[in-house]
Amino acid sequence: MAETERRKISLTGIKPSGEPHLGNLVGAIRPALELARTGDAESRYFIADEHALTGGPAPGDIASWTRAVAATWIAAGLDPERTVFYKQSDVPETFELTWILSCVTGKGLMNRAHAYKAARDRNTAAGEEPDAGVNLGLYNYPVLMAADILVMEADLVPVGRDQLQHVEIAADVAGSFNHRYGSSFRLRIPEAVVPPETTGHTLPGLDGRKMSKSYDNYIPLFLPASKLKKLVRRIPTDSTPVEAPKDADSSAVFQILAQFAEPDVVADTRKRLEAGGVGWGELKNQLADVLETQLAPMRERYEELVAPGSELDAILARGGEVAREQAARVLRGVRRAVGVGA
Repeated sequence: MAETERRKISLTGIKPSGEPHLGNLVGAIRPALELARTGDAESRYFIADEHALTGGPAPGDIASWTRAVAATWIAAGLDPERTVFYKQSDVPETFELTWILSCVTGKGLMNRAHAYKAARDRNTAAGEEPDAGVNLGLYNYPVLMAADILVMEADLVPVGRDQLQHVEIAADVAGSFNHRYGSSFRLRIPEAVVPPETTGHTLPGLDGRKMSKSYDNYIPLFLPASKLKKLVRRIPTDSTPVEAPKDADSSAVFQILAQFAEPDVVADTRKRLEAGGVGWGELKNQLADVLETQLAPMRERYEELVAPGSELDAILARGGEVAREQAARVLRGVRRAVGVGA
């Protein structure tokens, strides 16, 4: 296929970090799947399982997290027949490329990486040595992220604004490689795709703050109905009497409902709240029912996939084979360009 006819590649990396929650579904999974469904580019998704090592997880954690994340995305609608879906660890070419790219990447660029700077700032604020507890994995992981992107020859990398720097670093690293070795092989320069502010949504958690594992205020995505309802009942509300009008937009319960109920249901609920006569307890029961209706089919599919011996392993293995074929071709070009392994 001629270069002008080549279909663009869109790459999304997913870091496994424990059980998924409602905020993940609304803020990240749904927008990403919609982009894959409607976009013109060939989509590729990978589980960044080796990135998770920087946090020092216990043995066995990454394997279970990876399985949970992969099952979640498929249950939520990712179609492995249309999207190359694989594990980072199944593409060892990425890690050789990481070393080669490290040799053309300036230390100063890594010093400016947000995660490393944030770790140093936290240590300084706590009165500790700036690099206390900082492992080289954390320091170097922007280069590994660059290798993830460049080995797949990704043209487009959808990211949130907080992740934009990672794609910019990948572009800088590719530019450095091309400047030194580009006469015989050139790495493709990636472009970040940042969704509009209105694309993703932030859900409030059980304490009113943004739903996050860091705050331990999240609602797991695949809870049984009874446990789901108990957590919904914990969402804070004010003391407005049942018969009094209520401000729907100031209610965390209503904000979550608005992301899961049908538009006509949301509109009707807003009117009833503003008119008075609806208590917060009734609204919570409505939310629990809506969530169960939406999530029950996903939960069933998720449980099928995470079960031992399910099709999940075969899906990831097939994706890994396709990804390795792509990665091997790029690595061969890189090796020739730098003069190793020839």
